[in-house]
Amino acid sequence: MENKTILSTKPHVVWLDVMRFVAMFTVVCCHCADPFNFYPGDVPPNITDIKFWGAAYGALLRPCVPLFVMITGALLLPTKGDASVFYKKRISRVLWPFLIWSVIYNLFPWITGLLGLSPDVILDFFPYSGEEATKQAFGVSMGYIAEIPFNFSLLDVHMWYIYLLIGLYLYLPIFSAWVEKASDKAKLWFLGVWAVTTLLPYYYEYVSPYLWGTCSWNSFGMLYYFAGFNGYLLLGHYLRKLDWPVSKILAIGIPMFLIGYAVTFFGFRHVTSLPDFTDEQLELFFTYNSLNVVMMTAPVFMLVKKVNVKSVSIQKALANLTLCGFGIYMIHYFFTSPCVILMRMIGIPLGLQIPLAAVVAFGISWAIVFAIYKVVGKNAKYIVG
Repeated sequence: MENKTILSTKPHVVWLDVMRFVAMFTVVCCHCADPFNFYPGDVPPNITDIKFWGAAYGALLRPCVPLFVMITGALLLPTKGDASVFYKKRISRVLWPFLIWSVIYNLFPWITGLLGLSPDVILDFFPYSGEEATKQAFGVSMGYIAEIPFNFSLLDVHMWYIYLLIGLYLYLPIFSAWVEKASDKAKLWFLGVWAVTTLLPYYYEYVSPYLWGTCSWNSFGMLYYFAGFNGYLLLGHYLRKLDWPVSKILAIGIPMFLIGYAVTFFGFRHVTSLPDFTDEQLELFFTYNSLNVVMMTAPVFMLVKKVNVKSVSIQKALANLTLCGFGIYMIHYFFTSPCVILMRMIGIPLGLQIPLAAVVAFGISWAIVFAIYKVVGKNAKYIVG
């Protein structure tokens, strides 16, 4: 997700603050669905209902990450100035909070052991952290920390996005050189080819693992260079300039969203009904770079563009969210599962537990990051971005 440094180089756009709020809240909400889709411990009698709501919300919230990438494209394409200056400003602002919080997450099991807490508390915070994390051993935590340069662990799963974000930043000045010169027709051509690549996950699963030159010794097929999150970058850039009336957005966007949601929800339910499904199959219909998720994301982006916030106090709150947004992403994962447990304990109806848990987790995270800025001042950027 983008942080406040972007706003210092571009005119402030309120609807992008609204977009950031939508993306941030939906990603917190999405992580509150994890304890529904990955239920640790003894299976309760209402597990069928739990799984249903996990799938329903999990499918509904798939636009969360694509929206973040589209915001990046809308704000930063085309980039200006020297690439080295761009890299220094963007990557350094992301890198230090990422390293600090990755270490904190991975030390968490060991810290719980020092405090004499039950190993089960780790699963309460991170539902799919695994048996190794419950050992509460310093050596296990240090092993996870040693792997940070290479990948995230099961204790800080949400950090996968930061590896992606750094990669997008590295790629942006290169991609930007083409975007700056390309016509709208050329951009649409690129997006059309990218749309074809969003069908490939299903081809690989149901038809053949190889296509268009890929094989056991080559992973880079014909459309490889048009695939991935760079499509969302360009889509955000392109849709920012596209001005449709609300009536047209609703007429086209609602059917698009509903079709995309139906494929996502029923596909996920089908996979989870199989007796033995792989991790890859579990994520197949939730894949961000799939046509069904694109169909859900684009209408949301277009509709949020039309939001007109006139209240100065709300504008200030949204601007503060822009300031705190990266930090909220860093720390919110500590609170999502405990907030779901809280909702269960106080008897909130099952269908409302995920969004209400998200409200609490989001609020706590925002308050903590805001307090860090108040206490630390400008140096907070090294802690929370």
